[in-house]
Amino acid sequence: MARAQGARSQLAAAFETTYGTAPASGFMQMPFASASLGAEQPLLASELLGYGRDPLAPIKDAVTADGDITVPLDAEAFGFWLKAAFGTPTTTGTTNKTHTFKSGSWALPSMAIEVAMPEIPRFAMYTGCVLDQLRIAMQRSGLLTADIKLVAQGENVATATAAGTPTAYALQRFGHFNGAIKRNGTALGNIVSADLTYANNVERIETIRNDGRIDGADPSIAALTGKIDVRFADTTLMDQALNGTAASLEFSWVISANVSLTITAHAVYLPRPRVEIQGPQGIQASFDWQAAYDSVAGQMCTIVLKNAVASY
Repeated sequence: MARAQGARSQLAAAFETTYGTAPASGFMQMPFASASLGAEQPLLASELLGYGRDPLAPIKDAVTADGDITVPLDAEAFGFWLKAAFGTPTTTGTTNKTHTFKSGSWALPSMAIEVAMPEIPRFAMYTGCVLDQLRIAMQRSGLLTADIKLVAQGENVATATAAGTPTAYALQRFGHFNGAIKRNGTALGNIVSADLTYANNVERIETIRNDGRIDGADPSIAALTGKIDVRFADTTLMDQALNGTAASLEFSWVISANVSLTITAHAVYLPRPRVEIQGPQGIQASFDWQAAYDSVAGQMCTIVLKNAVASY
């Protein structure tokens, strides 16, 4: 008897033309490390009296479909998730392509995502998936991944795939050693670790339906936040925090001139942190930063992905 194993699982995704309706074709095979995407429907205990001490049968509540997917930061497939987070990019170039994503779009595409366990067989298709959050952590070593939080409309489970034969991206991963951080265009030193989170703050449209599903998922005010842990060596960031001024932060991963990913937060504000001495080792300070709209750039953040993909 076959048993489900994560090593055999597969994930395919495609953008929808109509919200909540999976397309007939166009699915891409997506690399992933883990997935908790799923649907659940709790039971409501009966509150009725007069039938003795034993409770009456429960009834079903509304369906909630959401979850997280951990994916690698790579040169091609990650552009799919960037489109889900920011909308369709502007693409330039001939053989070597430059895809520019900008924050602030009100029109975010929805996705159909199939999580397959072929040996069972179980093929779960999640439709109406909208990207709520995207989080990336930077450090000195380890595997470089991104955590993606999704809000979906519902789940349909079948014994055969509805994604057909997905097209695979060429996998070329970025590593932590490809990463760098700049402040106002100058390399920022003494960084121990950093992370950034882009949130669309998706709002579920919970209307009355006979299937218990949501009617849509709309983005509200976006947010770009993060944290920088620095070895306390100078007062550059502390002075910025005290002055209350903004500076740009650029997070980049570069493999070559034609393969790179750059995330620029144009106006970053820093809080005044507590600087603690916890022993004879080096002293660190943590800055929980927030980004805001920059009138010169015209948006809060810009993401530039360079690869050989024709379009997203």
